[in-house]
Amino acid sequence: MTRLLGVDLGERRIGLAVGDTITGAIRPLATVGRRDAAGDLSTLGAVVREQDVAELVIGLPLHADGHEGEQAARTRAWAVAVTPTLGLPVAWRDERRTSVAAEARIGGPRRGRSGGAPSNAARRAWRGRVDQDAAVAILQRELDARQGLATLDEQRIAEVVR
Repeated sequence: MTRLLGVDLGERRIGLAVGDTITGAIRPLATVGRRDAAGDLSTLGAVVREQDVAELVIGLPLHADGHEGEQAARTRAWAVAVTPTLGLPVAWRDERRTSVAAEARIGGPRRGRSGGAPSNAARRAWRGRVDQDAAVAILQRELDARQGLATLDEQRIAEVVR
């Protein structure tokens, strides 16, 4: 059994999900706050050990046309700073529209008690769920690709991303 850790890297948070290549089971794991590279490494290292992860699958934010932009470059730079110490293989997966799809699946944040706008805590919790769900989608795309279930467009993009 190979356990994969899906990573949805954002500017403020990292959404995490864990998956199994044998069963195909994927579950949201956590959303952690971003820190500096050393802090992110410490957090990921603890998760990798706790979950017995064998490989990282990092979402790569691509432009609509499939090309890498500034955010993709920042994501790759983060990976170069953080992942070598973990000593795990890294797979890159196109993450376009994963957060948008997660927001659609989850719905909006809950309204306040009196029916007003959501509290700051409710918004933060909702964002965390969206980040975790996006990490689940990243892992699902990776497992689909490994099983030959990816669409031709996804396969082409995966060739460019790697």
